[in-house]
Amino acid sequence: MKMPGSSAPAFFLALLALGMAHPAAAQSVSEQPRPQVQPPASIRATPSQLELSKMLWSTIAAVDHANRSGNYSVLRDLSAQGFQIQNNPARLTEIFSGIRNARIDLSSALLVPPTYNQAPQMIREDLFRVQGFFQIRPVSIAFDVYYQWEQGQWKLVGIDLQPVKMLERMPD
Repeated sequence: MKMPGSSAPAFFLALLALGMAHPAAAQSVSEQPRPQVQPPASIRATPSQLELSKMLWSTIAAVDHANRSGNYSVLRDLSAQGFQIQNNPARLTEIFSGIRNARIDLSSALLVPPTYNQAPQMIREDLFRVQGFFQIRPVSIAFDVYYQWEQGQWKLVGIDLQPVKMLERMPD
């Protein structure tokens, strides 16, 4: 897998884990399987503009703290179960090595609102996608982030962060 950086995307989506086989649990004959109860889509709060910005800022802050400390456990622990299954801390260290080694300061993204390339969209009733960038200097940060509804909240399930050089304005 290629590392995030100026040359290659690095999606580490746990989307394959969504809806796929779950670890089997032994059941005695007398046990009845318990159905998983998910609130109906109408109860799931679609994030408002402010909530969506806060979710993105929180995700960026978690990646920034992980890059600065070298400890990706908190980023992983705050994420959806599928993300946790697909990404151990060592793998996250490897995935974010391009941004970390380039010494890109993601904390600057916390000072500006996100700009969306397209309207945030529901991929399915429990999966939300948001794409855009944080316009910071000297290098903007493009993002493609997926959140999954889990345990009553939207949790990170996939992320791609890419540094993008700012284009200078052409003289009028």
